[in-house]
Amino acid sequence: MTDDLLGRHRSVLPDWLALYYEQPLEITHGEGRHVWDAEGNRYLDFFGGILTTMTAHALPEITKAVSDQAARIVHSSTLYLNRPMVELAERIAKLSGIPDARVFFTTSGTEANDTALLLATTYRRSNTVLAMRNSYHGRSFSSVGITGNRGWSPTSLSPLQTLYVHGGVRTRGPFAELDDYDFAAACVDDLKDLLGHTRPPAALIAEPIQGVGGFTSPPDGLYAAFREVLHERGILWIADEVQTGWGRTGEHFWGWQAHGRSGPPDMLTFAKGIGNGMSIGGVVARSEIMNCLDANSISTFGGTQITMAAGLANLTYLLEHDLQGNARRVGGLLIERLRAAAAQVPAVREVRGRGLMIGIELTRPGTDEADPEAASAVLEAAREGGLLIGKGGGHDTSALRVAPPLSLNVAEAEEGADILEQALRSIR
Repeated sequence: MTDDLLGRHRSVLPDWLALYYEQPLEITHGEGRHVWDAEGNRYLDFFGGILTTMTAHALPEITKAVSDQAARIVHSSTLYLNRPMVELAERIAKLSGIPDARVFFTTSGTEANDTALLLATTYRRSNTVLAMRNSYHGRSFSSVGITGNRGWSPTSLSPLQTLYVHGGVRTRGPFAELDDYDFAAACVDDLKDLLGHTRPPAALIAEPIQGVGGFTSPPDGLYAAFREVLHERGILWIADEVQTGWGRTGEHFWGWQAHGRSGPPDMLTFAKGIGNGMSIGGVVARSEIMNCLDANSISTFGGTQITMAAGLANLTYLLEHDLQGNARRVGGLLIERLRAAAAQVPAVREVRGRGLMIGIELTRPGTDEADPEAASAVLEAAREGGLLIGKGGGHDTSALRVAPPLSLNVAEAEEGADILEQALRSIR
């Protein structure tokens, strides 16, 4: 059955549409933190559809909200008043921390970042954008143009002039050997030097924790220091919260809050987890930035009633059950457990992350040379053990990505850590 589906997939879909595993997996259903494949195998899901299934699979509160809304109306577009969209926008605006915030809904994180770039370049009258090395912001023409990760950037053509800044990867690059204070100072000096050689950019866009880049991040406070430099020059700060938002890091509701001494960003983008699998993305911006467009604009599918109903139910569940606190507690246990296991595996260069957003970087033992073959082998071994994880990284995809639903319990964390430990030991 799956072999037949794989053949059909290959005959009608692009060659570049990646599939995990030597024998690709068809997931047929899920419940809680588990999913099942077409052969009836059960897996503990530590990747959640690339961080989209943020709360749980088949959560009754969300499925009921979707079903009830579908029985009324599924879609009408933004040309008509939409009560669920207004209600979710009100809640997100308040949670964002951005003063006098406006919210625009899209269908994905890619489209959200596109919108943020449109707003920033229009508001600032500049097509120059600062982005971080090793970053990923989507697969559209403009978002590929600001992606600093070679593996996810299929073209050098772009409508934007992009300048890449140091700082997103703490343990690699020219400043890696410095302590946190000197690392941040060096990155700020580099930013100032860069700005001295170019016309004023529109914005800096940055992921507080780089998702596709392998869950790498700078020392806390770096983006606050960047913000002070940018603010002096009128340059906007866009926080790409597509993967870090909604409490996944445990310590904060938004990733930018780890860099918050200079206040919230001018814009933040979101997607993935808020819909718990439904297609929701969006931008939050100060009103004068959001309202700077002087032409008509709508969204056919952004903010559609059925996705907004899912988002409202998901956000309510997340807050009422303190899933951010659970990510902090269970994620802290999980990362320490994985660090203890990794200490016995020479191929593990680093275990990093926070909350339920954990990266494990693999290299050839005794070197800093990436080992994508080892990462693929661990991915396969984990699946054999009943665990699904992800891959990423800016050095030939040699980082494993662990990002379970935020309702993960202690027993499931221990079970997943046991399976992953055995998978890591299999490559020794």
